[in-house]
Amino acid sequence: MKQKECAVLPLPKIALTASDYPRLERLARLAAQKGDLDGIFLISEINRADIVPNDWDDLRSRVTVGSWVTYCTNWGVPRRIVQLVWPEECGSDPARISVLTPLGAALIGLRVGDQMPYILAGCLNVVRVQNVTQSSPNVVPLFRAHRRSKPLDDDPGPTAA
Repeated sequence: MKQKECAVLPLPKIALTASDYPRLERLARLAAQKGDLDGIFLISEINRADIVPNDWDDLRSRVTVGSWVTYCTNWGVPRRIVQLVWPEECGSDPARISVLTPLGAALIGLRVGDQMPYILAGCLNVVRVQNVTQSSPNVVPLFRAHRRSKPLDDDPGPTAA
C-alpha cells in the first residue's frame, strides 16, 4: 500500500507592531477562552510572530491592522482588495475584514509574496499577498457632504407685477 504524500506549505515569517500586539493578544485570548477557533488561530499566529517597533523599516510592506491588502486565494476567486480592521470596525462593509476571522488572522503580519494556509468552513485554503498599502490619516473622501444654508435655486419664482 502506497502512502500518500502531502506537500506542506512552510509558514512565512510574520511581524506585528509593538502598538498592535497588546490589543491583538487580548482580543485573541478572550475569543479563545470562549472556544472561538478563529481566536485560537490568531493566538497561534501571535505566538510565532516577531514583535517589531512601529518605526521598523520593513513595516510598510507588512500587513498591519488598518492596511489595505490585495490578495488572491487558491479557490479561484479573482484578486480582492480589503482593509484589515478590528472586529468592531468591520460592520457590513465587504471591503473590510476583521482580524478575528480566518482570513484576517492569516493575513496579519505577512508581506508581499507570502503565502499562508488557513481553514475556512472545514476546508484548507491558501492566501497569497500581492500588495500592501498602509492606511494614511490624511486620506480625504472623494465626495464631501456639504450642508447648504439656502436652497440650490435662490430664484423666488414668478412675482405679480
